[in-house]
Amino acid sequence: MFTIRFHGRGGQGMKTASHFLGNAFFLAGYEVQDAPRYGAERRGAPMTSYVRADHQEIYERGILSNPGLVVVADDSLIPIAAAGVMKDITANTVLLIVSHEESTTWQHRLNIQNPVKIIKPLAAIIPLISAACAGAAACLTGGIDCQYLLDAIREELSGHNDELIALNIDAASQAYEAMQSDQCIVKQTGSVAATNYQKPDWIDLPLESADISAPVIHATQTSVKVRTGLWRVQRPIINYDHCNHCWWICSNSCPDSVINIEQGKIPVIDYDHCKGCMICVAQCPAHAIETIAEADAQKEEQS
Repeated sequence: MFTIRFHGRGGQGMKTASHFLGNAFFLAGYEVQDAPRYGAERRGAPMTSYVRADHQEIYERGILSNPGLVVVADDSLIPIAAAGVMKDITANTVLLIVSHEESTTWQHRLNIQNPVKIIKPLAAIIPLISAACAGAAACLTGGIDCQYLLDAIREELSGHNDELIALNIDAASQAYEAMQSDQCIVKQTGSVAATNYQKPDWIDLPLESADISAPVIHATQTSVKVRTGLWRVQRPIINYDHCNHCWWICSNSCPDSVINIEQGKIPVIDYDHCKGCMICVAQCPAHAIETIAEADAQKEEQS
């Protein structure tokens, strides 16, 4: 059975990529499962999507373990433990990463000997990254003819205009051709046998009487420890030369209350928890909040 796991951020199209690949497997005669798994359902938040494909009926359900191929649409997710990019990989797992870095660089960083294949970001720009990832994955499995993939993309995007469909087909075709030298590198994994199934350890929680049942808070402010700023792909920057110091518009419009007011009327953004929704950018009447790519902002901080 082919087992493929996609990793990306909300809005990068990894659910669509799994649909492309799953439909292509189906057209090629496979039994298929494909399903997304979300954490926080918002743009920029880490998410995963799974594809199982086999010539036999698939009895497994739920989260995919021991993937044969892991596709990473955003390499900034790799060091984030909550994204789970490296979870359950084996010595035979192939990694397909959209990155400016070379494969040897990632092997060294991750201390692995696994095959690492690279899609250059310039060839996989949003919103075509889903088609590029699906095209490369289809070739690496060796189980799908390119024509099945293109037919799957046409079917999935049938409600869109011809120009968008053509762009996605072109991106998928180029990625498929780029991986020809590594075709069939992804190995099929065995199905999980029911005889080897290990039951989870259950904990008995006796019911309390209604007069003593109540929620218990063991610690306060735990959300402060969750650095949701790691979700951000764009960073809002306040230009204080243009700021009117009205203070209340941007701070009140922020859905996560991460714009704090200091020294009376000076708004300051808490970047540890700013998710980069850019609502403040749209709401500022003085247009004093600018937007830059998070990667560029981090480079400036390091220089």
